[in-house]
Amino acid sequence: MASFSLALGTATKNRDNKIIEAFFPTPILNPSDELVNAIAAVVEYKEGNQALEVTAAQCADLTAAFRAAGEEKSAQFAEKAAQSAQPLVVVILASDEAPTSVAEGFLKLQLISHRLVKPHGVVLDGIFGLLHNIAWTNQGAIDLPELADRQIKARLNGETLTVDCVDKFPKMVDYIVPTGVRIADTSRVRLGAHVGEGTTVMHEGFINFNAGTTGVSMVEGRISAGVVVGNGSDIGGGASIMGTLSGGGKVVVSIGENSLLGANAGLGFPMGDRCTIESGLYVTAGSKVRLLDNNGQEAGFAKARDLAGKPDLLFRRNSMTGVIECLTNKAAVELNSELHSNN
Repeated sequence: MASFSLALGTATKNRDNKIIEAFFPTPILNPSDELVNAIAAVVEYKEGNQALEVTAAQCADLTAAFRAAGEEKSAQFAEKAAQSAQPLVVVILASDEAPTSVAEGFLKLQLISHRLVKPHGVVLDGIFGLLHNIAWTNQGAIDLPELADRQIKARLNGETLTVDCVDKFPKMVDYIVPTGVRIADTSRVRLGAHVGEGTTVMHEGFINFNAGTTGVSMVEGRISAGVVVGNGSDIGGGASIMGTLSGGGKVVVSIGENSLLGANAGLGFPMGDRCTIESGLYVTAGSKVRLLDNNGQEAGFAKARDLAGKPDLLFRRNSMTGVIECLTNKAAVELNSELHSNN
């Protein structure tokens, strides 16, 4: 019984007994048929993509199934879950299709943030309609219609209920803290972000869901939804990358390896390896660019989208004429190893 993914986790429900969020500490990508069959026998799973609630009493059998399959972390979690009063859920994804439940959606977001898949590595179609706004608080996820009552209850108990944000997506670090990263302001990295080993996200840096870095990067600007930044590339302070939710359409805007998006610059087309956009310059896919040869002489014009994916390019604005120019990038971007250290 081949499956795409399998996970046991906790869930939060609202007063209508509907799951509003789910936490999966040890999701498994491409589990063995033996494990899927063993889990299926415990939770009475038949086929397809399903989110099935389980009882604490079933956790002993789930523990044995995980342990027999060599999934020790999942086995340990199942053992501890047996002692919890929190609702428990098993999600089995037979195939990678658009999520149809909140638990499925949260599992897919966590697969990305666990670095088990890269951005665009799972189907997230319709997730905005599936999830709804939640108050993410120091006491967990709270459905908005219940928030006022919970705030009053907390005050009457001499407590403070702190609302971190109201959003469809919580911050990533409340669920996953990837190895080898620095995140100065954790509220600016959403669940579903892919933060590569060695990445530093400074205070004004932002990474949306289904987007992120693949390796060592310094992020001081905004990585919008769907955007992928290659290893060794930097996003300068105040810089912006156009995402699929902000006018980029279905084109995946990306940055190759060892490239630089300068401070307060912008990008609206896929940029290749070892490229630079100078500070303050926003280049959209339709921007008309003057091409310069190795002697600095004009060699024609092109739209930026025609240069998508091409390496070793420098984009600048002529300070006299205001025309966007493109020429060979002679200076490869070298990251400061001390600045990017995450030890």
